Amino acid sequence: MGRGKIVIRRIDNATSRQVTFSKRRSGLLKKARELSILCDAEVGLLVFSSTGRLYDFASTNMKAVIERYTREKEKELGASAASEIKFWQTEAASLRQQLHNLQESHKKLMGEELRGLSVRDLQSLENQLEMSLRGVRVNKDHLLTQEIEELSTKVNLIHKENMELCGRINIISQENMGLYKKICEIRGATDWNKSLIAPDSSNPNVPINLELSQPQQKDGERSGARIPELGLQLH
Repeated sequence: MGRGKIVIRRIDNATSRQVTFSKRRSGLLKKARELSILCDAEVGLLVFSSTGRLYDFASTNMKAVIERYTREKEKELGASAASEIKFWQTEAASLRQQLHNLQESHKKLMGEELRGLSVRDLQSLENQLEMSLRGVRVNKDHLLTQEIEELSTKVNLIHKENMELCGRINIISQENMGLYKKICEIRGATDWNKSLIAPDSSNPNVPINLELSQPQQKDGERSGARIPELGLQLH
């Protein structure tokens, strides 16, 4: 009966983890030695345990293996950098060509440098201009429609506000008319009361009070010969 499949994960138990590390380290070093002998390969192996202890194996010399590894990595990085530079140079050339094509197309659309074009090219250019003009007109009509709708909405709001203001003005006018009528009534009652207190002298039906008054003594008359005179005074 074969062994069950082991789940590859960290071993929690410290003792079991150390035993497993020792067994698998020995197996790994054995495999590295066999690979170097059987395949004539230059092998370098470095292992650091969880406690920081170093275990290494080199088929020739560890320093030589590390130096060779450094050189190869530098070559790979240089090749990668060179390939990346070449890629961006290609992209830059493509963008420059696209820019040149756009500039030429813009000049043709503006009516410049048309001498070398054939009739078919001119017809294609005319069709492009008509399509562009049609698109511009559509956008213009759309914008004008939006502006007209906004202005119509504003007009409706202003008309509604005017109607509300007219209603308020009518209410204020009615209140003013009521106040004016009250003032007229109060003034009429006041004038009638004044007419009762101070009657008009031109009316013959108003009674006249009469009082008697003694005449004053004239100069040169004797004091013993006073003749009474009757005088009337109107009040």
